Amino acid sequence: MAKLERIYTVPLGDAYETIRNKRAPRAVKILRAFITRHMKAAGEKIVLSENLNKFIWAHSIQRPPRRVKVRLIKEEESIRAYLADEKIEEPKKAEAKKEEKKDEQKK
Repeated sequence: MAKLERIYTVPLGDAYETIRNKRAPRAVKILRAFITRHMKAAGEKIVLSENLNKFIWAHSIQRPPRRVKVRLIKEEESIRAYLADEKIEEPKKAEAKKEEKKDEQKK
């Protein structure tokens, strides 16, 4: 399956309807629900980038942003979410480990 990449502006204002000390976790839940709905991802793994998580939690648990612009990349079994202007680095650790295991098995 080919990669599917989209950019969305996600409204997180509904998080302000909850009590203060649950707003940032609620914003993360709203973001995950938005991703599931718009990327048609029933049951797929959703991975938020570290920078996106830091952006949501930047002003503490009580004041998450009202909206966030995200880049969503859908692959075979997972969806990765990044900030729209974030530079994306492909995970290389897993590939390196697989190559090492193959080399060990050949010996």
